[in-house]
Amino acid sequence: MAKEAEAQGIRTIVATPHHKNGSYDNRKKDIITNVSVLNEELKKHNIDLNVLPGQEVRIYGELLEDYENGELLTVGGNSSYMLVEFPSGYVPQYAGQLLYDMQMKGIQPIIVHPERNQELIEHPDKLYSFVKNGAATQITASSYTGQFGKKIQAFTEQLIEANLTHIIASDAHNTKTRSFHMQKAYDRLESKLGIDFVYYFRENAEYILEGSSLFKEPPQRIHKRKKFLGLF
Repeated sequence: MAKEAEAQGIRTIVATPHHKNGSYDNRKKDIITNVSVLNEELKKHNIDLNVLPGQEVRIYGELLEDYENGELLTVGGNSSYMLVEFPSGYVPQYAGQLLYDMQMKGIQPIIVHPERNQELIEHPDKLYSFVKNGAATQITASSYTGQFGKKIQAFTEQLIEANLTHIIASDAHNTKTRSFHMQKAYDRLESKLGIDFVYYFRENAEYILEGSSLFKEPPQRIHKRKKFLGLF
């Protein structure tokens, strides 16, 4: 994966293993240790890539308490940005309050892959509310390039055009079924919407690593088409 990332022109990766999602608990100290070991191996093999620590945290009731106890990682390990995810099928009722509370504690929540959440697809006003109230979102490159199907691709396009997303990430898991697709996504973005959108997403990624504020255009609502007699 490191060699493929390098071949695509990627020079910095934030490793964001799942945490508290019901299957994986990747502890902060373990991630930091493993990232350090990985960077040493990359140097030994002359791979021009720097890996930073992070987590993709499934939201849960004790998230803020665990953060204050030093158990959770922000992006890069020392920024104010934290990647948070919802279950794939729904949005917990307490999500809005938790996102607000995080911001009150100085944490900038970034909702990852909202385009693949079934409730947000059906009720995009919920995502509009989260963004309007200060949360950022991160879409997956392969969602935009169609690897998850036409429905998710179309919704991803709607999020971009409605200013409801701020970062594109690879969310790569392997080199076979879940690869990077970053250059392919940027090429498609430039072709459909213009180079300014490419700059927008690239620069926001840099702002996160610098600890700067994200650039955000005012969010717009997505108006879903009503079905005519249930036929369309």
